[in-house]
Amino acid sequence: MSGHSKWSTIKRKKGAEDAKRGKIFTRLARDITIAAREGGGDENANPRLKLAIAKAKAANMPKDNIERAINRGTGKLMDGESLEEFTLEGYGLDGVAFLIDVLTDNKNRTLSEVKRIFNKAGGSLASAGSVAWQFEQKGAIVLAGDNLDFDEVFMVAAEAGADDVANDDGTITVFTPREQFAAVEAALTAAGYTVDESQLRWIAKNETEVPIEKAVANMKIMNDIEELDDVQSVASNLAISDDVIAAFETA
Repeated sequence: MSGHSKWSTIKRKKGAEDAKRGKIFTRLARDITIAAREGGGDENANPRLKLAIAKAKAANMPKDNIERAINRGTGKLMDGESLEEFTLEGYGLDGVAFLIDVLTDNKNRTLSEVKRIFNKAGGSLASAGSVAWQFEQKGAIVLAGDNLDFDEVFMVAAEAGADDVANDDGTITVFTPREQFAAVEAALTAAGYTVDESQLRWIAKNETEVPIEKAVANMKIMNDIEELDDVQSVASNLAISDDVIAAFETA
């Protein structure tokens, strides 16, 4: 999971600037809306909504925006917006696989935008099922705080059912099976740890190594797709080394 964890670290460094631009609020609001639509507006009875609200608060999204998104999802705000959630699959350079979670009010527009990014870079959209088998969905819990004891975190997480713990540049991320997600998060919180981010992510079962220049090009595809308002998340099976990160940051 090292490649995915490293990419997540890069995204977190960009997060503050995204929040300043306000662009991230659009995605967070849509995530809250779809969670409320599917599971109701009570976050204590709707784990997905609770996660979405936590992410919104972490990004300093105003309370009124959060409440408006919840109300839209539960039908209290009838503004005519209809959101559709689906997953796109694609290939980047040298066969690197991509899995893209989308939440949109215009499927054709989103398909066109994603296809344009792939085509421009020399990749392509793929048919349903051709890529998804290479991934599995896991819980990812990022802990806040400096100087966390990795071994202590590992013991607490493992006892609660986690299956991996990663430490990238001081950022500790606990990965869990989907069904153990809530239990591991509760155990970490009970042990006194502060959760900085908590969500379900697509994780590649195996990573693909490609030459540095191709890896950088694939990372640019990921970055460009993530910039689209309708895209909630992007996962790939690209192996990301420190050399690749250095090349990407200076490209």
